[in-house]
Amino acid sequence: MNVTRRCRNYFLRGLAVLLPTMLTIWILAWGFNFVQENVTVHINRGLVKGITWVWAQQHKEISDTAVETYEGKLTEEFANGFAGSIVGLLIAIAIIFLVGALLASMAGKVLWRGVEAVIRGVPVLRRVYPYVKQVTDFILTQEEQQKVFSKVVAVEYPRAGMWAVGFVTGSGLRRISEDTDQEWLTILISTCPTPITGPIVVVPKEQTIALDMTIEEAFRFVVSAGVVIPDDQHPIALPAASVVEQEKC
Repeated sequence: MNVTRRCRNYFLRGLAVLLPTMLTIWILAWGFNFVQENVTVHINRGLVKGITWVWAQQHKEISDTAVETYEGKLTEEFANGFAGSIVGLLIAIAIIFLVGALLASMAGKVLWRGVEAVIRGVPVLRRVYPYVKQVTDFILTQEEQQKVFSKVVAVEYPRAGMWAVGFVTGSGLRRISEDTDQEWLTILISTCPTPITGPIVVVPKEQTIALDMTIEEAFRFVVSAGVVIPDDQHPIALPAASVVEQEKC
């Protein structure tokens, strides 16, 4: 029995050590393959077309068959090869960086507003684009998170005695405040694994506990189902006397 328990503990301990690393590698590999199949392959093929055109202009005496053969060989070695995928990925990262740098300037912002105005004018896109933009801005932009979520609180939900982590999104509703003469908070109760979805509750401010957590820390806490806790938020063990008293009760 002891041998079986020891073997199980060894297995679980090894799994606990290796699983995070394996999952991280798997996520990175999946992300690389996704970018390669949907972005970099098209960049590489465009580069192949450009290189082939330049080569054909320099060798105008070459037949069309030779040009096609050259392009096919270049595609096989560059567009479909590992080296080409790395080059395409680096080019995609550089393009994203340049777009971000451009949009940081006033001219870039004005230009992008014009592009968005054109997108919003297309009948189908104008019904989809604004919502997709809101989600991506919220996920990728910390300023947008701060605009939507002002702070992290704990609130008794779904019943008294049970506490849930929530994000303050507003100061309640005016009618409720006027009728009760209290200060209220509008709170999003986050759910796992998507912390930006969940029920909305309006509760008195005095019935909430402000948590010393950033928005990002609260996201990690919710997504991990409470496993990832900030270092300064780990619970303090109760004294032995308090535990004995609770057991007697």
